[in-house]
Formats: sequence, C-alpha cells, structure tokens
Amino acid sequence: MPFRLTPTFRDALGRADRPLAGIWVCSGSPLVAEICAGAGLDWLLIDMEHSPNGIESVLAQLQAAAATPVTTMVRVPTADPVVIKQVLDLGAQNLLVPMVSSVAEAEAVVRAVHYPPRGIRGVGSALARSARWNRVDDYLAEAEQHVSLVVQIETAAGVDAAAGIAAVDGIDGVFVGPSDLAASMGLLGQQSHPDVVAAVRRVFADARSAGTPAGANAFDPALARGYAEAGADFLLVGADVALLARGSEALAAAWVPEADRTTRAGY
Repeated sequence: MPFRLTPTFRDALGRADRPLAGIWVCSGSPLVAEICAGAGLDWLLIDMEHSPNGIESVLAQLQAAAATPVTTMVRVPTADPVVIKQVLDLGAQNLLVPMVSSVAEAEAVVRAVHYPPRGIRGVGSALARSARWNRVDDYLAEAEQHVSLVVQIETAAGVDAAAGIAAVDGIDGVFVGPSDLAASMGLLGQQSHPDVVAAVRRVFADARSAGTPAGANAFDPALARGYAEAGADFLLVGADVALLARGSEALAAAWVPEADRTTRAGY
C-alpha cells in the first residue's frame, strides 16, 4: 500500500505567517513525547546531544508523535555521517545538527543527508522506516523533498560565518544556541547578556540576507518575544524536563514548609 510522508519543517516554515513555537523533548520518554506532541505547539525537538536518547528511544518517540500534526525534529549528537544516516533511516524527516561553525562544516552536513551523487548518505531505505519499507513511492528519487536540514550556530566563529553558512545550498534553516554561544564568548551561563543577544540578532540578519529562516532557543518569555520581534522564524520556548522540574518545585513550595524542603535537599 503506498504511504505518504508528512510535510517537512521546511514546508511548515514556508507556510507560516508567524514564528513557529516549539519544545525540547529531553526526557527520553515516548509517553512524554506523546504528551508534548499533542499540546498544540508547532514543533518539537527530540534531543540526542544532551539527553539520554539513543536510536531505539528516538524511534519510539517519533512513533509516539506521529499520531499528531506536530512537526518533529531530531537533534543528532554530532555531525557524524553514520549517525545522521541512522537517524534518517529511523524516519526522522527533520534534523538539527549542532556545532556548525564554518561553511565547510555546513557543506559536509548537507552531503551527509543526501544520497549520491549529491551526497554520501548510505542507501538502505528498503530496510528502513524512512521509506516505510519501500511503501513510499519513489523515495530514493524524491528523498530531498522528504528531509529538511537545520544547522546550529553556537560559537563566536559560527556567528562570524553565519552569512556563508546560511547561503549553503541545502541548509533549510539556522538555529542559534545561546548557551554554548555565551560560553564561546567568555560569558558562560549568561545567555541573556547584551553581547550574546546582539550576536543572536546578527545571525538572524545574516540569515535573512541569504533568504534562510533563522531561529533560537529562548526559555525566557521576554527574550523569546524580543527574538520574535527581531525576525526569528522559529523558536524553542521550553523543555519537557524543565517544565516538570519547575512544576514539581512549585507543587512542593505550595505544600511542604520551606524548612523541611531545605533539610531534604541536603539529605
């Protein structure tokens, strides 16, 4: 039976008339991914870089989210072509690749997501969920239509190279990671520092000049709104684990005296 894949993040950006709001899924739980996928946000990001996620758990989360209209992206832990190949074969249609700081690195990532002759992606679609085990008509010939690629700029060198990175053919978006960017700028833990904010906005401007969508991570609502006003096309505005941590802390604060909570914190 022929199978039709869902539109990509590139397609969602092309249809949008406002910044797309998304959430990190870092718990490694398919159940939590399903809850987040059905919340009404535009997109969710399953993280493999800083979260307890491997191939099997990412697969389960992709399957859990597939029942909803949310657009799902996977952040791979590295630009390694083998890892990229595996995640694509799981059926991930949208990838975020971290720590891209040069045009050469961006070009290498583009090659990793495309089949020959354009790229180096290994051909195994008949055995993989990506082509639904050959149930997607003409998957190999039309694979470019089914995959979108966003690269993450999170170093001072990446900011300097942003215009060139955004102009690389095959890059569908650039995403700024303020945490590592702040560290790269000697401002560890200061994501809202004026210099970091200015650098993020500089990437937006350079991406816009190349005609490429740009986004950023911003859990602070005021900062996120500021980035939206500065031209961000997509944002990550929260995370499953952060919501659970802050929500459970608020519950404890409402029901457990502070002295008892302080005592327990020290075991």
